Amino acid sequence: MQDDQEDRTPFGRPLFDDPTARALSRVGVVDVGSNSVRMVVFDGAARSPAYFFNEKVMAGLGAGTGETGRLSVEGRKRALAAMIRFQQLAEGMNATPLTVVATAAVREAEDGPEFRAEVAEHTGLKMWVVDGREEARLSAQGVLLGWPGAHGMVCDIGGSSMELAQIGEGRVGKRVSSALGPLRLQGIKGGKKAIKAHIAATLDDLVETMGIDNKRLFLVGGSWRAIARLDMERRGYPLHVQHEYRMTPQGIQDTVKFIDSHSVEELRAMTGIGEARMALVPLAAMVLKQLVRRFKPRDIAISSYGIREGLLFEQMPQRLRDRDPLIEACRWAEQKDARLPGFGRALYQFLLPLFKGEGEKRLRIIRAACLLHDVSWRAHPDYRHEACFDNATRANLGGLTHRERVFMGLALLHRYKNSRSGSRFEPLVALLDEREVALAEVLGRAMRFGAMFSADKPGSLGELRWFPKKKLLELWLTKPAEALFGEVAQSRFTSLVTALGAESNVKRLRAKGER
Repeated sequence: MQDDQEDRTPFGRPLFDDPTARALSRVGVVDVGSNSVRMVVFDGAARSPAYFFNEKVMAGLGAGTGETGRLSVEGRKRALAAMIRFQQLAEGMNATPLTVVATAAVREAEDGPEFRAEVAEHTGLKMWVVDGREEARLSAQGVLLGWPGAHGMVCDIGGSSMELAQIGEGRVGKRVSSALGPLRLQGIKGGKKAIKAHIAATLDDLVETMGIDNKRLFLVGGSWRAIARLDMERRGYPLHVQHEYRMTPQGIQDTVKFIDSHSVEELRAMTGIGEARMALVPLAAMVLKQLVRRFKPRDIAISSYGIREGLLFEQMPQRLRDRDPLIEACRWAEQKDARLPGFGRALYQFLLPLFKGEGEKRLRIIRAACLLHDVSWRAHPDYRHEACFDNATRANLGGLTHRERVFMGLALLHRYKNSRSGSRFEPLVALLDEREVALAEVLGRAMRFGAMFSADKPGSLGELRWFPKKKLLELWLTKPAEALFGEVAQSRFTSLVTALGAESNVKRLRAKGER
C-alpha cells in the first residue's frame, strides 16, 4: 500500500527500478531514410532516454529515385557500408538486436527489395519498410515522447516525402503522406515556378484532408532543423538548442527571405551545417513558407524527436508513457551522479513553502532543479556553477521549454554561487523576465541553504514558513538541528532572506511530547 501511495506523489517510484523499464535502458534503432542513414542507441531513464550513441551518414539513397525509379547507386554503397558498421558497433554496445526502419526511398524504389536483401546478407539485419501513414504515426509518437500533453499537427519532412499527423490526448489521429521531400522536388522540371505550383497543388490536397484547426505545428526532420538554426542566426538567438525552439509564422517568412538572400556557401559558413543537408534547405524553405500560410498555425515548435524516438515509444507500456519525461530524466541523473541519491525529494519538500503560490508548471521545474542540485559535484569548485548552468541549458532533456531551461540553469548556478555578475550567461538570462530571474535566484539560494542545513533529510530537522505579505521568513529548528545550524548555514540562510527581500526569525520546533 505504501508503494502505491508513493507512486501517486509528484515524483512517484523510480521507474528504473522496474525490470520492464530497465529492458528499455539500451535500445538501438536505425532509420534508413531517403537522404540519411542514422543509428541511435538510447540509454538512461526509460521514459526520457539519453543518446548513448548517435551517428548519421548522408548516403543520399533517394537521390534521383523520382526520375529513375531506382535507388542511387552511390547511395546504396554508402548506406550498406554504414549498416555494416552500425551492426558491429551495436554488438559491442550490447544494443542488439537493432530495430531497422526504412521509409520513402526504399519503399518506392523498384530495387528496394534487392537492397533489403543485400543488407540482410551482409549484416543479418531485417528492414521494416513502413508506408507513409505508418511513418507519420511513428514520427508523431516521437513528438509525444518529448511532449506527453502535446496538441496540434506534426510535420515530418524527409528527403523524398513529407508526412502530417494530428496529435492530442497522448494519441495520434489523422495522418497523411505526400511527395514534398526536397530530394523529390529537385526532379521537377520547369524551374522554381513549376516547383512552387507543385507545392501549392499538393498542399491544397493536404489542407482538405487535415483541416486548418491545428494551432501548433511541430516540425520534425533535418531540413526543418537546419531552417531553425538559420532562424536563430538571423535573430541572434543565444541558445542553440533546437528541441523546443519556437518560431512564429512571421519569423518563418523573414527567415525564408534571409535564406533566399544568401548563397548556400554563406549559409553553411554561418551555421556549420553539412553541404548535403544545406543543399536541400532552399527547397525545404519553399515548402515551409507555403505550409505555414495554408495551415495558419499560431505557434511553430521544433522537435528533435521523430521516427527513431517513435519506435522507442512504441515499446513502452502505457504506464511508462504517462510519466513525466523531465522528472524521470532528472531522477535518473540524481541516481547516477548525486552524492546522496534521493535527497532531491526531501529538499523539494523542505523548500516548497517558499513557492506555494506558484502554479504546477513552475513547481515541476523546481522539482527538477532539486533533483539536479548535486549532480555536478565532481566539477572543480571554481567552475561548478558554470557546469550546473551548462548542464541544465544544454542537456538533452524532453518536456522543457527554452525559458524553463534557462530558469532551471540559473537556479542551479545560484545553488553554488550567489553572484553571476559579468558572467558569460547574461545573453541567455535575458530570455527571462525580471520576476523569473528573481525567483530563480531565490530557488538557487534556497537549495544552497537546504543542502548545507542537513546532510540527511532537512524536513526531519526543521521547516520553513514563509509569509509573503509580511515579508517574513521563519526557520523552525528541531533540537537535533540546532547544532547543524552553524556559522556557514546561518550565512546561507541570511543570503536566502536577502534574495526574498524579507525579515527572518529562527524558532525552536518542539517534537511531539517535548516540553
